[in-house]
Amino acid sequence: MYLNDGSLNVELLGRGFAWLDTGTHESLHEASSFVQTIENVQGLKVACLEEIAFNNGWLSKDKLTSLARPMMKNEYGQYLMRLVKEAE
Repeated sequence: MYLNDGSLNVELLGRGFAWLDTGTHESLHEASSFVQTIENVQGLKVACLEEIAFNNGWLSKDKLTSLARPMMKNEYGQYLMRLVKEAE
């Protein structure tokens, strides 16, 4: 349909990207397990918006610290603070 009418767009995903189909209960569970495995094995968060913004220079260390501080009692806030410390 899209190919025939010339409206098909293709985006090639480079290294480090994964397409996770979540259209069924089973595929949603598989995607969740995949993300959990990546985070546990690599010690990195998947799609952490604050980390992406920080690494691209859109957030300063001070701003990232202020975002992380209210969440210091949970794993996510501790992860953000770890990013700040690693950048020092």
